[in-house]
Amino acid sequence: MPLFQYKAISGRGKVRTGNLDAANIADLEQRLLRMGLDLVTCRIRNQARPLSGVRKVRRIDLINFCFHMEQLIQAGVPLLEGLADLRDSMEHPRFREVIANLIDEVEGGKTLSAAMSEHPTVFDALFVNLIKAGETTGQLGEVFASLTATIKWQDELASTTKKILIFPAFVGTVVFGVTFFLMVYLVPQLVGFIKEMGGTLPFHTRALIAVSNFCVHYWYLLIIVPLTLFFGIKTLAVTNSRVRYLLDDGKMKIWMIGPVLKKIMLSRFANFFAMMYAAGIPILQCLEISEGIVGNVVIKEALQEVGASIREGISITAGFENSGLFPPLVVRMLKIGESTGALDHALLNVSYFYDRDIKDAIGKVQAMIEPAMTIVLGAILGWVMLSVLGPIYDTISKIKM
Repeated sequence: MPLFQYKAISGRGKVRTGNLDAANIADLEQRLLRMGLDLVTCRIRNQARPLSGVRKVRRIDLINFCFHMEQLIQAGVPLLEGLADLRDSMEHPRFREVIANLIDEVEGGKTLSAAMSEHPTVFDALFVNLIKAGETTGQLGEVFASLTATIKWQDELASTTKKILIFPAFVGTVVFGVTFFLMVYLVPQLVGFIKEMGGTLPFHTRALIAVSNFCVHYWYLLIIVPLTLFFGIKTLAVTNSRVRYLLDDGKMKIWMIGPVLKKIMLSRFANFFAMMYAAGIPILQCLEISEGIVGNVVIKEALQEVGASIREGISITAGFENSGLFPPLVVRMLKIGESTGALDHALLNVSYFYDRDIKDAIGKVQAMIEPAMTIVLGAILGWVMLSVLGPIYDTISKIKM
């Protein structure tokens, strides 16, 4: 879509200049009229800019979009007018172009969900299917309200996930940095003094000297090898499904952190599944969409097994129970929801159950990581002190003798 540089005049006779995206000059005139301006002159500043060259649409932008769409629809504003108002007031350049494209597609006869499906990097499959369900049931405003709440919850969940991963990584980096400093700078200065004392050095002192020599002469390996392993495993995970499965399975078995990550993924699944089911999307389709949401191959394959079981005539509860995804308490909640016809409420209770459990678990993990890292650092410092002071103490003892 071209970007026009325009000169316009307001109702009070003031001249205004600026830049505005528009399909053509007629579209530019209509947009300026909605802003209370009359077009005087214009020229195309540049042609359609590639969307990939503009900054990414963030969750906060989607939250604002969904909130304003819900408010406009509930107020009775026609869909196209609501989108046009959002386009003219949107500050994000890429999102403004996306909304402009949505308007063009809808004016061309497409539904809003079909137009959104043309922008998968902004509106994912879950978003598009929920809008489609809202259009079918006539509850588009309610769907936008649910999306607003869900994306907010998703943002909080992402923040929680980062918190549990970043904190151990930060503390581990500090411990590694301190250890590296000791081995590269401090220990080499003490090694010469220890060797001059003569005598037979104990095993732990010789081990310290060997580690220090390795760090001094091959320090670059300590940087290159971890990075090579990280990117190598990441590449293998993308190209090899077996490696991806083992990696995702291993993530859920990491001491202390793994169970919390699993609960976060299951909470995300339960929340999104409940929202889709409440919007009227069929259960099997909900499961198919959920497979791309959980972000874990192990859980994805378990959901595929649940879908296959349901197709064979097994109940939803039995399918989840056989998959081993949820603990017995959660399965019982699903069973009650299925028997009462309120499966969406039962799944929301599951999500709430996991959310509380996640918060408690993160608090426990953080409370245990600090003393654990302190013990590790203390053990390293103790090893250094024992290896250095041990020979000195032995030499002094011999002199006294």
